[in-house]
Parts: sequence; structure tokens; C-alpha cells
Amino acid sequence: MAETGVVSKKKRGAPPTGKGIQVGERWHPAELTAIDAWIASSPDKNITRAHAIRRLVAIGLRVKTESPPKSEDKKRRRDTKQRARELAVDAIDKITDTAASPEDQANRKQRLVKGPEEFQKVRRDRPNRK
Repeated sequence: MAETGVVSKKKRGAPPTGKGIQVGERWHPAELTAIDAWIASSPDKNITRAHAIRRLVAIGLRVKTESPPKSEDKKRRRDTKQRARELAVDAIDKITDTAASPEDQANRKQRLVKGPEEFQKVRRDRPNRK
């Protein structure tokens, strides 16, 4: 008589590799388009999206970025405020009434920069004056 052996059911899909953790992710069409464009521009045209994403993540992890120190961040904000002031002064100079005296022009400019009295109390860049 023939020997009877146990036959296991065949599983669907690729055999498990036992390496890594599977991560599922949804991608927006624009991101997929960018990934596909990266695949098209790479020398190896036969890579899958999954492999391309793994490569792009590896590239991104190798890039070293330094966050600016807090003092540099404050300096950048100060520079931005200064630039805004300069732009405001330039804009005011362009609309200044040249027929007025220089003293009158300076007074008008000061009033424009200072703003209306109603709004002076709510300005964040100036301490409340009582």
C-alpha cells in the first residue's frame, strides 16, 4: 500500500522573507507622479515603486540637516521685522506729498507708521502705553 503523507495547503503570494516590517501607506497622485518621474530619471528603469520609495527614504535619511539655533531664529525674525519696516518706509516715501514742507512730511510719515489711535492698543509689536 502507498504511504499517506500530510499535504499542506499552498499559501498565496510570495514566500515570506522574514526580514523587515511591512508598512502600508496611501499616496496622493502628485506624490506618485513625482516618484514615477524619479524612477524614469534613474539609471535603473526596472525598479518598482516600492523599491524606489525605499531608495528615496534611504537618500533622505542620509541628508544631514541642521536646525538653526534659537538665537539665529530670533535674529531672522528681527531681520524680517526690519525688512518690513524698510518696505513700509519706501512705500510711504513713494506716496508722500512733495508739495508739503519736510517737517510736515515727517509728521505725516510718523502718523502713518504709528497707526490710528484706535489700533495702537492692539498692536503686538509695541508695548501698551497708558
